[in-house]
Amino acid sequence: MERIPAHRLFFANLITASAGLPPNSELASAFASTPRENFVGPPPWHVFTHADYIQTPSDDPACLYQDVVVSLGAKGHLNNGQPTLHALCIAAMDPRKGEHVVHIGAGTGYYTTLLAKLVGETGAVDAYEIEPTLAQRATENLAVLPHVKLHLRSGAVPPLPECDVLYVSAGATHPLAIWLDALRPRGRLIVPLTPSEGYGAMLHVIKREDGTYAAHFLTQVQFVSCIGARDAATDQKLTKLFRKRSWTRVRSLHRDDQPDDSCWCSGPGWWLSTR
Repeated sequence: MERIPAHRLFFANLITASAGLPPNSELASAFASTPRENFVGPPPWHVFTHADYIQTPSDDPACLYQDVVVSLGAKGHLNNGQPTLHALCIAAMDPRKGEHVVHIGAGTGYYTTLLAKLVGETGAVDAYEIEPTLAQRATENLAVLPHVKLHLRSGAVPPLPECDVLYVSAGATHPLAIWLDALRPRGRLIVPLTPSEGYGAMLHVIKREDGTYAAHFLTQVQFVSCIGARDAATDQKLTKLFRKRSWTRVRSLHRDDQPDDSCWCSGPGWWLSTR
Protein backbone atom coordinates (compact mmCIF):
# COMPACT_ATOMS: atom_id res chain seq x y z
CA MET A 1 0.00 0.00 0.00
CA GLU A 2 1.22 3.50 -0.76
CA ARG A 3 2.38 5.49 2.25
CA ILE A 4 -0.43 8.08 2.57
CA PRO A 5 -3.31 5.61 2.01
CA ALA A 6 -1.66 3.42 4.66
CA HIS A 7 -1.55 6.39 7.07
CA ARG A 8 -5.19 7.11 6.25
CA LEU A 9 -6.31 3.52 6.89
CA PHE A 10 -4.49 3.38 10.24
CA PHE A 11 -5.98 6.77 11.17
CA ALA A 12 -9.48 5.59 10.19
CA ASN A 13 -9.35 2.46 12.33
CA LEU A 14 -7.72 4.32 15.24
CA ILE A 15 -10.29 7.13 15.21
CA THR A 16 -13.32 4.86 14.94
CA ALA A 17 -12.00 2.50 17.62
CA SER A 18 -12.45 5.41 20.05
CA ALA A 19 -16.17 5.26 19.22
CA GLY A 20 -16.27 1.53 19.96
CA LEU A 21 -16.34 0.39 16.34
CA PRO A 22 -14.38 -2.62 15.04
CA PRO A 23 -11.61 -2.28 12.42
CA ASN A 24 -12.84 -1.78 8.84
CA SER A 25 -16.33 -0.71 9.92
CA GLU A 26 -18.38 1.31 7.43
CA LEU A 27 -17.41 4.53 9.19
CA ALA A 28 -13.74 3.52 9.18
CA SER A 29 -14.00 2.83 5.44
CA ALA A 30 -15.52 6.29 4.93
CA PHE A 31 -12.64 7.91 6.82
CA ALA A 32 -10.06 5.78 4.97
CA SER A 33 -11.42 6.73 1.54
CA THR A 34 -11.65 10.49 2.23
CA PRO A 35 -8.41 12.49 1.82
CA ARG A 36 -8.46 15.03 4.66
CA GLU A 37 -5.86 17.16 2.86
CA ASN A 38 -8.46 18.00 0.19
CA PHE A 39 -10.64 19.78 2.75
CA VAL A 40 -8.23 21.88 4.87
CA GLY A 41 -6.60 24.10 2.25
CA PRO A 42 -2.99 24.23 1.08
CA PRO A 43 -0.04 23.46 3.39
CA PRO A 44 1.48 24.30 5.73
CA TRP A 45 -1.51 23.54 7.92
CA HIS A 46 -2.26 25.07 11.30
CA VAL A 47 -3.20 22.74 14.14
CA PHE A 48 -5.18 24.00 17.12
CA THR A 49 -3.81 23.76 20.66
CA HIS A 50 -5.16 25.28 23.87
CA ALA A 51 -2.35 27.84 23.73
CA ASP A 52 -2.42 28.76 20.03
CA TYR A 53 -2.23 27.28 16.56
CA ILE A 54 1.03 25.60 15.58
CA GLN A 55 2.21 25.13 12.02
CA THR A 56 2.95 21.71 10.57
CA PRO A 57 6.66 21.23 9.84
CA SER A 58 6.10 20.16 6.23
CA ASP A 59 3.54 19.69 3.48
CA ASP A 60 3.37 15.94 4.17
CA PRO A 61 -0.33 14.92 4.42
CA ALA A 62 0.70 12.40 7.08
CA CYS A 63 0.65 15.38 9.49
CA LEU A 64 -3.15 15.44 9.14
CA TYR A 65 -3.76 11.78 10.00
CA GLN A 66 -3.77 12.31 13.74
CA ASP A 67 -6.53 13.24 16.19
CA VAL A 68 -5.93 16.96 15.69
CA VAL A 69 -8.12 19.99 14.99
CA VAL A 70 -6.99 21.79 11.82
CA SER A 71 -7.74 25.40 10.87
CA LEU A 72 -9.81 25.96 7.75
CA GLY A 73 -8.03 29.25 7.13
CA ALA A 74 -11.23 31.32 7.35
CA LYS A 75 -12.06 34.22 9.66
CA GLY A 76 -12.41 33.30 13.34
CA HIS A 77 -11.71 29.93 14.91
CA LEU A 78 -13.27 27.84 12.15
CA ASN A 79 -11.71 24.39 12.14
CA ASN A 80 -12.04 20.98 10.56
CA GLY A 81 -12.96 19.51 13.94
CA GLN A 82 -11.60 16.74 16.13
CA PRO A 83 -11.88 13.38 14.34
CA THR A 84 -12.54 11.28 17.47
CA LEU A 85 -15.39 13.59 18.50
CA HIS A 86 -17.06 13.39 15.10
CA ALA A 87 -16.51 9.64 14.93
CA LEU A 88 -18.27 9.27 18.30
CA CYS A 89 -21.20 11.44 17.19
CA ILE A 90 -21.62 9.85 13.76
CA ALA A 91 -21.46 6.37 15.30
CA ALA A 92 -24.14 7.37 17.82
CA MET A 93 -26.43 8.68 15.04
CA ASP A 94 -25.82 5.49 13.02
CA PRO A 95 -26.68 6.81 9.52
CA ARG A 96 -27.93 3.96 7.33
CA LYS A 97 -28.20 3.33 3.61
CA GLY A 98 -31.11 5.18 2.05
CA GLU A 99 -31.61 7.66 4.91
CA HIS A 100 -31.88 11.44 4.61
CA VAL A 101 -29.31 13.49 6.54
CA VAL A 102 -29.31 17.21 7.32
CA HIS A 103 -25.87 18.57 8.26
CA ILE A 104 -25.78 22.10 9.72
CA GLY A 105 -22.36 23.74 9.80
CA ALA A 106 -20.83 21.77 6.93
CA GLY A 107 -17.60 23.78 6.81
CA THR A 108 -15.67 22.61 3.73
CA GLY A 109 -17.58 19.32 3.58
CA TYR A 110 -15.25 16.76 5.19
CA TYR A 111 -17.70 15.28 7.69
CA THR A 112 -20.57 15.86 5.23
CA THR A 113 -18.68 13.55 2.86
CA LEU A 114 -18.48 10.84 5.52
CA LEU A 115 -22.22 11.11 6.16
CA ALA A 116 -22.91 10.92 2.42
CA LYS A 117 -20.83 7.75 2.08
CA LEU A 118 -22.71 6.13 4.97
CA VAL A 119 -26.20 6.76 3.52
CA GLY A 120 -25.03 5.91 0.00
CA GLU A 121 -26.50 7.04 -3.30
CA THR A 122 -29.93 5.75 -2.29
CA GLY A 123 -29.87 8.30 0.52
CA ALA A 124 -29.66 12.09 0.49
CA VAL A 125 -27.77 14.81 2.34
CA ASP A 126 -28.75 18.46 2.68
CA ALA A 127 -25.78 20.44 4.01
CA TYR A 128 -25.93 24.03 5.29
CA GLU A 129 -23.02 26.45 5.59
CA ILE A 130 -23.45 30.16 6.31
CA GLU A 131 -19.85 31.31 5.71
CA PRO A 132 -19.54 32.06 1.96
CA THR A 133 -15.87 31.11 1.51
CA LEU A 134 -16.34 27.77 3.25
CA ALA A 135 -19.59 27.13 1.38
CA GLN A 136 -17.83 27.64 -1.95
CA ARG A 137 -15.09 25.20 -0.98
CA ALA A 138 -17.70 22.72 0.24
CA THR A 139 -19.60 23.00 -3.04
CA GLU A 140 -16.43 22.10 -4.94
CA ASN A 141 -15.53 19.25 -2.58
CA LEU A 142 -19.03 17.76 -2.62
CA ALA A 143 -19.56 18.02 -6.38
CA VAL A 144 -18.53 14.36 -6.82
CA LEU A 145 -21.47 13.26 -4.65
CA PRO A 146 -24.70 13.73 -6.64
CA HIS A 147 -26.91 12.90 -3.65
CA VAL A 148 -25.55 15.86 -1.63
CA LYS A 149 -26.94 19.40 -1.88
CA LEU A 150 -25.07 22.35 -0.32
CA HIS A 151 -27.13 25.34 0.83
CA LEU A 152 -25.40 28.69 1.37
CA ARG A 153 -27.54 29.79 4.30
CA SER A 154 -28.26 29.21 7.95
CA GLY A 155 -29.69 25.87 9.01
CA ALA A 156 -31.28 27.59 12.01
CA VAL A 157 -34.15 29.04 9.97
CA PRO A 158 -36.90 27.27 8.03
CA PRO A 159 -37.48 25.50 5.82
CA LEU A 160 -35.65 22.26 6.51
CA PRO A 161 -36.47 18.93 4.86
CA GLU A 162 -37.75 15.96 6.82
CA CYS A 163 -34.82 13.76 7.79
CA ASP A 164 -33.69 10.66 9.63
CA VAL A 165 -30.45 12.22 10.94
CA LEU A 166 -29.81 15.86 11.82
CA TYR A 167 -26.23 16.76 12.76
CA VAL A 168 -25.43 20.25 14.04
CA SER A 169 -21.74 21.16 13.98
CA ALA A 170 -21.99 24.49 15.82
CA GLY A 171 -22.86 25.37 19.40
CA ALA A 172 -26.49 26.11 20.32
CA THR A 173 -28.06 26.96 23.66
CA HIS A 174 -31.16 24.87 22.94
CA PRO A 175 -32.60 22.37 20.44
CA LEU A 176 -34.51 24.50 17.93
CA ALA A 177 -38.14 23.61 17.23
CA ILE A 178 -37.43 23.44 13.47
CA TRP A 179 -34.75 20.78 14.11
CA LEU A 180 -37.09 18.65 16.21
CA ASP A 181 -39.94 19.17 13.72
CA ALA A 182 -37.71 17.94 10.88
CA LEU A 183 -37.08 14.56 12.52
CA ARG A 184 -39.00 11.60 11.22
CA PRO A 185 -40.08 8.86 13.67
CA ARG A 186 -36.88 7.18 14.96
CA GLY A 187 -34.98 10.26 13.75
CA ARG A 188 -31.75 11.22 15.53
CA LEU A 189 -30.46 14.70 16.34
CA ILE A 190 -27.03 15.56 17.71
CA VAL A 191 -26.32 19.17 18.66
CA PRO A 192 -23.62 20.74 20.85
CA LEU A 193 -25.41 22.46 23.76
CA THR A 194 -22.83 25.04 24.81
CA PRO A 195 -22.53 28.16 26.97
CA SER A 196 -20.61 31.09 25.50
CA GLU A 197 -17.74 30.36 27.89
CA GLY A 198 -16.38 27.01 29.02
CA TYR A 199 -17.49 23.53 28.07
CA GLY A 200 -20.89 22.27 27.03
CA ALA A 201 -21.78 18.77 25.80
CA MET A 202 -23.11 16.95 22.74
CA LEU A 203 -26.86 16.34 23.15
CA HIS A 204 -28.21 13.20 21.45
CA VAL A 205 -31.98 13.23 20.88
CA ILE A 206 -34.03 10.34 19.46
CA LYS A 207 -37.63 10.84 18.34
CA ARG A 208 -39.67 7.83 19.39
CA GLU A 209 -42.54 6.39 17.32
CA ASP A 210 -45.08 7.97 19.69
CA GLY A 211 -43.59 11.45 19.18
CA THR A 212 -41.80 11.66 22.54
CA TYR A 213 -38.04 12.20 22.76
CA ALA A 214 -35.27 10.29 24.49
CA ALA A 215 -32.21 12.44 25.17
CA HIS A 216 -28.79 12.15 26.75
CA PHE A 217 -25.41 13.85 26.55
CA LEU A 218 -22.49 12.06 24.90
CA THR A 219 -19.37 13.99 25.88
CA GLN A 220 -18.17 17.46 26.81
CA VAL A 221 -17.22 19.84 23.99
CA GLN A 222 -16.48 23.40 22.94
CA PHE A 223 -17.79 24.72 19.61
CA VAL A 224 -18.02 27.92 17.61
CA SER A 225 -21.51 29.42 18.06
CA CYS A 226 -24.43 28.53 15.80
CA ILE A 227 -25.87 31.81 14.54
CA GLY A 228 -29.62 31.93 15.19
CA ALA A 229 -29.57 29.17 17.82
CA ARG A 230 -28.49 31.07 20.91
CA ASP A 231 -30.48 32.60 23.76
CA ALA A 232 -28.85 34.81 26.39
CA ALA A 233 -30.97 33.62 29.33
CA THR A 234 -30.40 29.95 28.53
CA ASP A 235 -26.70 30.66 28.01
CA GLN A 236 -26.45 31.80 31.64
CA LYS A 237 -28.28 28.69 32.86
CA LEU A 238 -25.98 26.39 30.90
CA THR A 239 -22.86 28.08 32.29
CA LYS A 240 -23.93 27.19 35.83
CA LEU A 241 -25.30 23.75 35.03
CA PHE A 242 -22.27 22.45 33.17
CA ARG A 243 -20.02 23.44 36.05
CA LYS A 244 -21.96 20.99 38.26
CA ARG A 245 -21.54 17.96 35.92
CA SER A 246 -25.22 17.15 36.43
CA TRP A 247 -25.54 16.93 32.62
CA THR A 248 -24.77 13.20 32.83
CA ARG A 249 -28.22 12.59 34.38
CA VAL A 250 -30.33 13.89 31.46
CA ARG A 251 -32.61 11.21 29.96
CA SER A 252 -35.41 12.88 27.97
CA LEU A 253 -36.58 16.01 26.15
CA HIS A 254 -40.05 17.53 26.49
CA ARG A 255 -41.70 20.09 24.20
CA ASP A 256 -43.94 22.12 26.48
CA ASP A 257 -43.73 24.82 29.16
CA GLN A 258 -44.56 22.59 32.12
CA PRO A 259 -41.27 21.31 33.59
CA ASP A 260 -41.54 19.15 36.69
CA ASP A 261 -39.09 18.46 39.49
CA SER A 262 -36.94 16.32 37.16
CA CYS A 263 -36.10 19.36 34.98
CA TRP A 264 -32.37 19.83 34.30
CA CYS A 265 -32.71 22.90 32.06
CA SER A 266 -35.64 24.63 30.36
CA GLY A 267 -36.48 27.34 27.87
CA PRO A 268 -39.54 28.52 25.94
CA GLY A 269 -41.31 25.41 24.64
CA TRP A 270 -38.75 22.81 25.79
CA TRP A 271 -37.05 21.24 28.79
CA LEU A 272 -34.61 18.46 29.51
CA SER A 273 -35.47 15.91 32.20
CA THR A 274 -33.40 13.52 34.30
CA ARG A 275 -36.27 10.99 34.00
